[in-house]
Amino acid sequence: MLQLIGLSLISWLIIWLFQKKDLSVLGLTLTKERIKYFAILFLASAILSATTFLLRMYFAKEVYVLAEPLAIDSIFLETWYQFRTVLTEELICRGALLYILIKKIGQAKGIIITSVFFAVLHWVNAGVWGNLAQMTILFTFTFAMGLLLAFSYAKTFSIIYPFAIHFGWNLMQNYIFPDTATGNHIFILVAPPPEVTISYLALFTMLLLPKISVLIVNYFIIKKHRQVEIP
Repeated sequence: MLQLIGLSLISWLIIWLFQKKDLSVLGLTLTKERIKYFAILFLASAILSATTFLLRMYFAKEVYVLAEPLAIDSIFLETWYQFRTVLTEELICRGALLYILIKKIGQAKGIIITSVFFAVLHWVNAGVWGNLAQMTILFTFTFAMGLLLAFSYAKTFSIIYPFAIHFGWNLMQNYIFPDTATGNHIFILVAPPPEVTISYLALFTMLLLPKISVLIVNYFIIKKHRQVEIP
């Protein structure tokens, strides 16, 4: 909580120093329209994120079971952790930085710069620095996701929209389902999974379809939103 308060204060200070405005430019106030779009974007991202694991079940024959015991306080704490992590990334990558860049150098350049920053940040967080293949794969998706998230802010001037997309994807990938058999999750992988042989088409479908789908579906949802004037 202190981390978010600190980031909010830093964001306010940066916005005030460069533009003499306050945090209202980040569109944090809840309105009926923002709540509606939050629900739509969150659910779309969460469902498409879940298809990652549904495809693993189908093609790779992975089996997931409900974790036991499943305590309410644990669910709350893990959900809060994902919420805090996503909001932190949004404040850093799509907060004051993107707003000021749009004001100073334009929307397109601001979106690209913050998307590169978002991708590089994930290099560090994922610990893949030095592994060229993993860095390339991770950069490709996180840069594309960064473009979508930055576009959603530039279209609406509210980080509630990119937060909804980001939170829906991360909550499903990082907590509801696991990437490994270890960790605290709602569902856990029954280990070891069986060894199966699949085609390259099936492999790429399993790995890429959810990622491409979340980008395309959310892009068209945001595109239909009216363009909000820059505050």
